[in-house]
Amino acid sequence: MLVIPAIDIKDGHCVRLRQGKLDDVTVFSEDPVAVARQWAEQGARRIHVVDLDGAKAGRPVHAGLISEIVQAVDGIPVQVGGGIRDEEGAEAYMEAGVEWIVIGTRAVNAPHFVEDLCVEYPGRIMVGLDARNGKVATDAWSKLSEHDVLDLAQKYEIDGVCGIVFTDISQDGMMAGPSVETTAELARNIQIPVIASGGITTLDDLKALARHQDDGIHAAIVGRALYEGTLSLAEAEKAIGSDPVADHIPMED
Repeated sequence: MLVIPAIDIKDGHCVRLRQGKLDDVTVFSEDPVAVARQWAEQGARRIHVVDLDGAKAGRPVHAGLISEIVQAVDGIPVQVGGGIRDEEGAEAYMEAGVEWIVIGTRAVNAPHFVEDLCVEYPGRIMVGLDARNGKVATDAWSKLSEHDVLDLAQKYEIDGVCGIVFTDISQDGMMAGPSVETTAELARNIQIPVIASGGITTLDDLKALARHQDDGIHAAIVGRALYEGTLSLAEAEKAIGSDPVADHIPMED
């Protein structure tokens, strides 16, 4: 299974939130580019970057900084989310070398936007579904929609997205373990890969997710656990990422 270190950017710093609350922030580094290099040196095979300020503003805020990250990690693919609400923003990231973009709020509020992007950039568009009690949240997790996670995931699969990044907001940043069964249930009901996110704290958490690879959980995004040292990227790669079968992720084709 692919283990993906997360870099969340707020005010130009590398931070982590608790349950997506912008007022509950821990700053781990003032230099996100240096953090990206650190994960690259430790064996990361992909890096997940979120522009938190962009998610709140509804437009990319740290595009320049993210471009620096892409250049700094020298060939390691980067996926980016946060504030991508129009085709211009998506195009700019693609031209900067970002491999995949993750659409969140705009996917819910303007369904045709995702479909159009999938036509323009086949195999490079994912949707981030951030949920609380089964309902999808939008606008930097500040609003809760009436949409069910599974219904939207199945729709986006038809639209042509290459993967779903699923986050259980209640678990995110809480170091309490991921929502394994909820994520697996989602994965079983769609054919495209699911990337798990939120709550991953220990190697056992990753192993629990990896047991559902056949259900469709192909990767996991890890944040706070790596920064606080409860989980080592090198250890995770050795235990989870060394399996060549688990390493095969359709969205990388």
